[in-house]
Formats: sequence, C-alpha cells, structure tokens
Amino acid sequence: MNGERAAFPWEAALHAGLCRMRLSATDFWAMTPRELAFALGVLRPVPPAPGRNALAALMRAFPDHKE
Repeated sequence: MNGERAAFPWEAALHAGLCRMRLSATDFWAMTPRELAFALGVLRPVPPAPGRNALAALMRAFPDHKE
C-alpha cells in the first residue's frame, strides 16, 4: 500500500442507510458517521462464538428429535 487511505464506501453506506435501515434521505444525511456505524452494529462488540465444548453441551441440552 502506498500510504493512501481507502475511499469511503459511499455506495455501501447509502444502501445500508436508505435501503436496509429505510431511513429518509434527511435522516441519513443528518447522521454522523459514528451514529451510522452504531446503528449498523459496526461498533458493537461481537461476542465470541461458542467453543467445541460449549457447542457439545448445547447439543446435549437441546437435541434434534426426528419424528
């Protein structure tokens, strides 16, 4: 990389705000980038996926029943 920053992904941001979140254009453009990121869940911590032992315990606790 030559030290240049990547361009802001306007197309993705517009699609997320106007189409997926169904914001009005006025509401979308009134948001700060940080507000948009929080609304999209970008800045929320993501809990780790369960490990093998936890998954096995869940499978024992909630087995699939074939009828």
